[in-house]
Amino acid sequence: MNTAIIGAGGWGTALANLWAKGGRKIVLWGHNADRMARMQKTRENSDYLPRLRLPESMHITSELGDCADADLIVLATPSTTLRDIAAHLANVIGPTHAVLLSCTKGIEHGSGMRMTEILRETFPENKIAVLSGPNLATEVARDLPTATVIACDDGDCAARLQTALGSSRFRVYTSLDVVSVELGGALKNVFALAAGISDGLGLGDNAKAALVTRSLAELIRFGVAMGGTASAFYGLSGAGDLILTCYSDRSRNHTVGQRLGRGEPLPVIIDSTKTVAEGIPTARSAWECARRLNIATPITDEVYAILHKEKKPALALEELLKREPKPE
Repeated sequence: MNTAIIGAGGWGTALANLWAKGGRKIVLWGHNADRMARMQKTRENSDYLPRLRLPESMHITSELGDCADADLIVLATPSTTLRDIAAHLANVIGPTHAVLLSCTKGIEHGSGMRMTEILRETFPENKIAVLSGPNLATEVARDLPTATVIACDDGDCAARLQTALGSSRFRVYTSLDVVSVELGGALKNVFALAAGISDGLGLGDNAKAALVTRSLAELIRFGVAMGGTASAFYGLSGAGDLILTCYSDRSRNHTVGQRLGRGEPLPVIIDSTKTVAEGIPTARSAWECARRLNIATPITDEVYAILHKEKKPALALEELLKREPKPE
């Protein structure tokens, strides 16, 4: 299965490296021509995964036309750029038989659309799937054991991707529930910001455990209201990813939250890092969706207020703690 990966950040590069092992044909595309030329020459993504030697079988490029022959096109771009890149890809390569696999976690601002819904608008005739789970790019790059889930409404397509992309070190499960798998991966980033803020404020392990538990409850309530299935959110892309991103020091969203809790301004944090914390745009999109759906999302609301209304983190967490007691 010839594979093209769109997006040469840490996640896209880690997946390209994983699947290029054994000489498999992989094209890795990035928008920055100079950076991609340097990567092609040095066989290293020094900006995101330094010291990882990229296989010679991997073709690194800034030309989208090089992706035209792919049987599988993997989207690993920031959520805020996926629509534009997908449209550009469609214009460059024209009609394609390729399966499109979204590895981007987010919800579009304004429309409230999931990433696979955007891809469906752009590629209405293609099979579309989503990959999500507790998957840190740095650990995938180090070939540490990892589990993930691929969801597609076509079970045969999901099974083919499972066989093609899975290995003993990258265990792939399948699902038909695209909505739940995709929402779990997107919404957990908002709660990871909250967990990081709690750590940055020094609130302790008891408070964090309570926050993460209530985050799972809010994730399920939110996800079901948006069309998901409650039980699915206890899987890899729900509870699994939530645990990872709320507790790992290598979680981008947790790290941003921690720095916010310590008092750093959001613009300073954003300017000081090359990686994208998807919880920042997703918090706004999720807050908008919650207003349309008229559901209670107290943790999401406070994270949104901290990020986009300049609310003080200490005040936001204090107001969460002061909410009226109720049955669990």
